[in-house]
Amino acid sequence: MSLTQRVKLAQELHDGIAQDLVGLGYGLDSLLFQEDDETKRAALRSVRFDINTLIEKVRSEILELRTEHNEQELLGSQPELTYELNKVFSEIINNVTEHSHATRLDVTFIDNGIGGATEVENHYGIPGISERIMALGGHVDIHSDFTGTNVAISLDLLTP
Repeated sequence: MSLTQRVKLAQELHDGIAQDLVGLGYGLDSLLFQEDDETKRAALRSVRFDINTLIEKVRSEILELRTEHNEQELLGSQPELTYELNKVFSEIINNVTEHSHATRLDVTFIDNGIGGATEVENHYGIPGISERIMALGGHVDIHSDFTGTNVAISLDLLTP
């Protein structure tokens, strides 16, 4: 998609969805001001925070659309790769937990790098992974040698 097309889409998002969300937010602010019931106020505040989150997401997408990228550079950039993979993995995990009725999730990451994924003093990446998975009642297994690294995560899910 050309920069011109992306800018046009960004303009449409700004003038459409973004403005509509801001209007909804103002409407909720008015309801919040008028509401005396604390339970209802808490519910309205929760929706207001959700709308604020959506507004920030739309603004972020608008900025991304308006930013010129060299396509070759974009595909090879580490932050972009990390961002896109995080989005993909989040969607997969959401689908598993919300729709699949699965009771177990196994995830494996394998790379063909130089290995060396071991716990190192004052570095907390690998311990942090293990701690998070164990806190969820799961198990993580990491094997790393000169042919690459294999990270296997197994996690029992709550029954639907």
